[in-house]
Amino acid sequence: MKGKAIYGILALAMLASLPALAQRREEGQRPAPPPSHGPGEFHGTPRAPQDHPNFSDRQGHPNAPHVDRRGGHDNWVGHDTGRDDPHYHLDRPYEHGRFSGGFGPEHRWRLGGGGPGRFWFNGFFFSVAPYDVAFCDGWLWDSDDVVIYDDPDHPGWYLAYNTRLGTYAHVQYLGS
Repeated sequence: MKGKAIYGILALAMLASLPALAQRREEGQRPAPPPSHGPGEFHGTPRAPQDHPNFSDRQGHPNAPHVDRRGGHDNWVGHDTGRDDPHYHLDRPYEHGRFSGGFGPEHRWRLGGGGPGRFWFNGFFFSVAPYDVAFCDGWLWDSDDVVIYDDPDHPGWYLAYNTRLGTYAHVQYLGS
């Protein structure tokens, strides 16, 4: 009888996980390794800021800022408006201090809740830039993993890279 009970519990656990597996398949997304580093400072001719740019640079790519891996390089698609982009201007950069929890792929953070206006992980609080809120449409605020990178072009902003979707958004540190 004990063996049958164990098999029954295992079968129930497998059935309970099917919706999560189906969702992953429907999205066609596999978690990709995060970029090895954030974008470098932009030195080219900046793209003019637009209200509704199209970030889908190739078929099958998201219409949101994302990272392409081509030729061994990480290309931060959408991070090309330069330092003077008014969407990311802050009168008081770093007014809540600087994030010191760790940057780059060796520091994956599991989102703990909230939403674009205020989200958190491990006691650190952030907010998505108003201009980038629409790009976070599919983020799971209580379970996605993100990697934080410093933004070299926009003082006071960081880039939160969603490892499940391969997209990123500008975020501001609100403190701990």
